[in-house]
Amino acid sequence: MDIATILGIISGVGLILISITMNSGLELFVNIPSIMIVAGGTLAATLIAFPLHEVLMVLSLLRRIFFHKRSDARALITQLVELGVQARKGGVLSVENQLAQINNEYLRKGLQLVVDGVSESGIINMLKIEEVNTRKRHQTGWEIFAEMGKYSPAFGLVGTLIGLIQMLANLDEPSTIGPRMAVAMITTFYGSIMANLIFIPMSVKLKRRSQEEAILMSLVMEGIKSIRSGENPKLMEDKLNKFLSNEQQKKIAKSLKKGRGAKKKPADKT
Repeated sequence: MDIATILGIISGVGLILISITMNSGLELFVNIPSIMIVAGGTLAATLIAFPLHEVLMVLSLLRRIFFHKRSDARALITQLVELGVQARKGGVLSVENQLAQINNEYLRKGLQLVVDGVSESGIINMLKIEEVNTRKRHQTGWEIFAEMGKYSPAFGLVGTLIGLIQMLANLDEPSTIGPRMAVAMITTFYGSIMANLIFIPMSVKLKRRSQEEAILMSLVMEGIKSIRSGENPKLMEDKLNKFLSNEQQKKIAKSLKKGRGAKKKPADKT
């Protein structure tokens, strides 16, 4: 479960509700027709802009936002290096026994191609096709959320215009101008909240998740190439570590330096 996403939504909604209740009643900000204009209009515009199957696909991507388990790049590198060692000792066919225990589907597919004896160019082409399709699915998701972030404030303005028209049509009743103006502004409030607290942040998060997954897929692809060619595991690990962040690379270099220092330390004389 992504604690940051849930914490962000709860804190955002909570602070807004608290600020509302501190100055007025919550019922003043509840208006069903305004919700229908903003939510219904945003959904309608999204269906016009995107095919139905792509809009429905976004529902499955919501699970990635709230229940995303972040992959450990360092653990993935360790797994690839171990597989590389095994392939060098027992041949690439010896890796086949490990396929059922590998949770990373992309890695499992790549190793299966290696075991099946597919050429390196064939493996790379297959993995790149898988990567492109994955990126396309993710891009569709964050693009839809980004567009919904544009539509909702626009329909909030539409609701405000409707309210203003209704208010101006009844100027002969001055006592109703204030309440009608308040209702007219609520739709803009709804549109802004939906865009800036839900749709746009979700679009950004999906885009970042897609970028992270693309890096991991490139890492796996390089690992698969090394395993197939029987590359030296140490050389392979050094190459794959380049995919890690600068901070992670510094930690690895620091740990290696400590390890070499411990080996050089002379034993105590008795």
